Amino acid sequence: MIRSLQRIVLFAGLLLATAGLAEAQNPGQGAGLPDKDADLKVGRTKAAAQQAASVDFEQLSSEAAGWLSGLLAINTTNPPGNELAAAKYISAILEKEGIAAEVIESAPGRGIVIARLRAGAVPDPSRALLLLGHTDVVGVDRAKWTVEPFGGAVKDGAIWGRGAIDDKGRLVATLAAFVALKRAGVRLDRDVIFLAEADEEEGGEAGIEFAVRNHWDKIAAGFALNEGGRPFVKDGKVVYVGVQASEKVPINVEVIATGPAGHASIPRTDNAVVHLAVAVAKLGTYDAPVQLNSVTRRYFEQMATLETPETAKWIRALLEQPERLQHAAKKLSEMNPVWNAMLRNTVAPTILRGGVRSNVIPSEARATLNIRLLPGETAPTFLAELRKLVDDPQVRIELATSLRPAAPPSSLDTDFYRVIELSCSDDERWS
Repeated sequence: MIRSLQRIVLFAGLLLATAGLAEAQNPGQGAGLPDKDADLKVGRTKAAAQQAASVDFEQLSSEAAGWLSGLLAINTTNPPGNELAAAKYISAILEKEGIAAEVIESAPGRGIVIARLRAGAVPDPSRALLLLGHTDVVGVDRAKWTVEPFGGAVKDGAIWGRGAIDDKGRLVATLAAFVALKRAGVRLDRDVIFLAEADEEEGGEAGIEFAVRNHWDKIAAGFALNEGGRPFVKDGKVVYVGVQASEKVPINVEVIATGPAGHASIPRTDNAVVHLAVAVAKLGTYDAPVQLNSVTRRYFEQMATLETPETAKWIRALLEQPERLQHAAKKLSEMNPVWNAMLRNTVAPTILRGGVRSNVIPSEARATLNIRLLPGETAPTFLAELRKLVDDPQVRIELATSLRPAAPPSSLDTDFYRVIELSCSDDERWS
């Protein structure tokens, strides 16, 4: 929605203004500062907000809506990507604002764009803040769209197009915040770096991995803000701002059922399609054990203060009554499927393949599962759990994707996170 985009732009602009000026401790330095330093930080935060207030956010919101519409009109379906065109489009916006931007081709037709607002002549990567998002999108089935998916149409108070949510809308909000810092002349005490990356939807080889491998000096930062969190709105009012501090690890798994081929006129109990169907039914309805970690525990502790008494009762049971953990998790999962995904490893069957003719029993049938592992979980351990669940000698379960190292959770006990909390707690900001 255009109205939501305005909120996001306002949130991002003020948040970045505060993050840009607040004294953020380096990771590993121990939490907490003396009260007088904390007071100083708050003063700097308010000063930054006043500087940001000099920006005409109504005008910026309108401009950002136009930028998003134009960006959605660039078909960056991955594969093949075509992100270089998007990178040049974004670069032109930045250059118009007087911000030097560098477009770098990572592969034929693919590319990234990097820009920097400097705090001083000598960059300090340990203090820099990196703002990033991706320009590529997943494919579309045009027959199921009521508008042109790569038109960026404005209709019924919304901007329509593939990538409006993931991730071009948020990328444009970040771009608008970056531009707001420039327009406001915010006196930064750390560099702020903007990165529009490619290839996020297919592993990052032509995007973030390319940038890290070949241009780390241009994006090195002690802090980063990426996609994941968002303001949650009810009845036109922001209820809370979700901040993602950790992420599940995605893996793809192949389920392969085998059996003798034959003619469909003579059904067999060892039909590969039947065995695959039974296995997929077990896997697709499997509820892995509930596990809380420091991030999800903090999330539910705070959600208990916002939810209805009935929902808050089950959240408290989840957090405080181990003997009711599984039952409470079941109740909460039924209320909100997102909560279910936050509490356990999940399995989602996404692709089925098998057979060559309607009258032939195939010798093999396959399914693809998309699995999301909680931080700290390992693929071999979870796959062993799934094999035990299926318990069928005709069915194999194999890892289909290579695993990259899981990122550790971002600490919630840093000045950087506290500044985000402070920025999000100003009720007037969301009115």
